[in-house]
Amino acid sequence: MDKYTIKDFRKQFPNDNACLDYIFEQRFGKDYKCPSCSKTGFYRVKNRKCYACAWCGQQIHPVANTIFHKSSTKLTDWFFALFLFSASKNGVSAKELERQLGCTYKTAWRIAKHIRKLMTDNGDKLSGIVEVDETAVGGYKRKDFGGHKKATVMGMVERGGSVKTKQIPNRETHIVLGTLNDNVSKGSRLMTDDFRVYRKTKRMGYTHSVINHSKEKYVKGDIYTNTIEGFWSQMKRSINGTYHAVSPKYLQSYADEFSFRYNHRSEPVFPHLLARLVG
Repeated sequence: MDKYTIKDFRKQFPNDNACLDYIFEQRFGKDYKCPSCSKTGFYRVKNRKCYACAWCGQQIHPVANTIFHKSSTKLTDWFFALFLFSASKNGVSAKELERQLGCTYKTAWRIAKHIRKLMTDNGDKLSGIVEVDETAVGGYKRKDFGGHKKATVMGMVERGGSVKTKQIPNRETHIVLGTLNDNVSKGSRLMTDDFRVYRKTKRMGYTHSVINHSKEKYVKGDIYTNTIEGFWSQMKRSINGTYHAVSPKYLQSYADEFSFRYNHRSEPVFPHLLARLVG
């Protein structure tokens, strides 16, 4: 699938019944056997988000243990919010969801929070050539690191592959190297600036190449960190333009959101969100 448009969305999910049928089929399959009588065949219970066995009446609730659990919001509104998150490169604010869905701000904020949970890191380590860098997010002092209310995010991007972003409390050696060890496979070739902490990566089993930004050098052959710098630029512009401000408490979920979009940049994001949704 090259693209997934609003026309595709409306055709696939025209109403709540279509949304619930999709969740049931993806979670349990067409030939799901009743856990009570082991027979197949379910019918939709009227005015409820559940199905009942045609033989014994055992009820199955497809939305249980999903982001829709115990939510009174229409499934079509939830799915449309998922579509908006997948179609927007710069993110979707809770105020925008409030306007689009016609719901309260509290409901919109909760929907956005749960959708970002679907975008968390899958845990796979990066390998090959990996660019590594840290950046400061938020605050209002110009000091790069340690400024008032600034938070630090460490980014690692595999050339031609995925990116990982991890909020870290500071740039102390054990924290930076520990984060690197948890997210990048040994034997990878690291590309970093001249931050002295990365000098210790060779003894950890990595190959290390440095581009000296302090001397205003940014490219030397295949040694550069332009990929991760470009990612930071996109993420910060989006946060400033769409969300305006993000507290350190929720920064990781926003970083995960932009990482998820980057990692699925060459294909429609919506099917991947649906796959995460049904587990």
